[in-house]
Amino acid sequence: MFNFVLELSIQLKREKMSTNTKSISLTILGIKNATIRYQLSANELHHETLEKAQGVQSSFGAIAVNTGEFTGRSPNDRFIVKDAITKDEVWWSAINLPFDSDKFDALYTKVTNYLSEKEIFVRDSYACADADYKLNIRVVTEFPWSNMFAYNMFLRPTEQELKTFDPEWTVINAPGFMADPEVDGTRQHNFAILNFTRKVALIGGTGYTGEIKKGIFSALNFILPVYKKTLPMHCSANIGKEGDTAIFFGLSGTGKTTLSTDPDRSLIGDDEHGWTPENTIFNFEGGCYAKVINLSQQQEPEIFAAIKKGAILENVVMDEKGIIDFADTSITQNTRVSYPIYHIDNIQQPSIGKNPKNIFFLTADAFGVLPPISKLTPNQAAYHFISGYTAKVAGTEAGVVEPTPSFSACFGAPFMPLHPAKYAEMLSKKMKDANVNVWLINTGWSGGQYGVGRRMPLKYTRAMIAAVLNGDLGSYKYEDYHIHSVFGVAQPRSCPGVPDELLSPRTTWNNDELYYKTAFKLSNAFRENFTQFEENASEDIRRGGPQRFAL
Repeated sequence: MFNFVLELSIQLKREKMSTNTKSISLTILGIKNATIRYQLSANELHHETLEKAQGVQSSFGAIAVNTGEFTGRSPNDRFIVKDAITKDEVWWSAINLPFDSDKFDALYTKVTNYLSEKEIFVRDSYACADADYKLNIRVVTEFPWSNMFAYNMFLRPTEQELKTFDPEWTVINAPGFMADPEVDGTRQHNFAILNFTRKVALIGGTGYTGEIKKGIFSALNFILPVYKKTLPMHCSANIGKEGDTAIFFGLSGTGKTTLSTDPDRSLIGDDEHGWTPENTIFNFEGGCYAKVINLSQQQEPEIFAAIKKGAILENVVMDEKGIIDFADTSITQNTRVSYPIYHIDNIQQPSIGKNPKNIFFLTADAFGVLPPISKLTPNQAAYHFISGYTAKVAGTEAGVVEPTPSFSACFGAPFMPLHPAKYAEMLSKKMKDANVNVWLINTGWSGGQYGVGRRMPLKYTRAMIAAVLNGDLGSYKYEDYHIHSVFGVAQPRSCPGVPDELLSPRTTWNNDELYYKTAFKLSNAFRENFTQFEENASEDIRRGGPQRFAL
């Protein structure tokens, strides 16, 4: 009798986990006769992935998947439908590629026909932690682990909220569908297309999960500034015990996630935020998507501890015991983990902060010429924001054999549908209104360029940021800073916890002639890159950049 009751209890628990009282239909989307697995728990999706042999469980308990041909975004295959909503608002460029409405409709029908009569996974979720900006999303995926990624990365409605949930945007994700470029209007067989009229993000031919979240966040980067007067930001953010919010802008690999995950400050979010007219900072998402290349428990304990059951590892190399070699990049440099934000112990709930006091622009300067920390004027801040500089190093991409400048406007150009100057103008006004200090942090090389110098030790970068947040640098007088002769930024002469000699990049080189020659090279790269924005940037912003030098 006891065994029967126990078995019945377990069965009822499983049914409660696996069912939702809300019945949904996807016929309105054009998906017919599909077996709909609606709102499965992360645990169920984990086991579905294992049962379908689409992933392997690691020694951490987290599931590990291989995303296939694509292990990162494919920016040349990202499109926006050009229609009445977008034609005069979007900055049409090599980043924002137009797509024909009729071609979209035809391709959409082919994708939904492909998904019809299949087993598919559906999740209702939302973006934007601030209720005044909430965007309801329905995510339809071909694979269970793609749906689990959506569970991790978007915000999770309560059971009560699900009863009346009305999706505004839809993500349709079909990695197994391959487009025919000659017929469908794509560049190749994979695609990620935003349609603002139909409110659809259509993704096919790629298993890389980042396309799911970046589709919605690209949509928000249009919706928020155009309709809500709110600045969208590709940044991480945390908040101190006194309620002071810090914002960290930076491209992939510069340290956004690492530096914002601080045991002494509560994490608001690690990648996408909005800055409202009311001076509130809110997280778009409900999780973190961190790089794990060379991850170690010693250097990044919070991220390391977040890798447990419920997390998804992507494209990592494991042995037969499920033990991961985080240094192995034989599949890709872009190894990743996604996890719900509650896997981090010290988080802000809800994911909202106020009173932004400091903004950090993070760059991994492989030329080794930028100071490890410098203070920017408002004009310099706008210039560097539009520029969005970091550097590629040898081995990260085919053909890259030496440090190469890499610029991504607003530290997130692939996700910004409007002209970068519009976002920069919004940021400049908000910085002025909130009296925010802006700092340029070089997490890259010191003592020489990549291959000669060494990467700035993480402990010193953390010490610099702590000094700013504790007020140790913000109170310094003008004479406590040195104005860099090439870039014009103010570098502190001393900083608690950091050797003085590290604060001057020229001093670390021990070769003034070579240092300045390399600095001039990077300065000219900044000026050359900025020519595309000069027509739309004010004279004040243009003056915020470095000088051009004859080499």
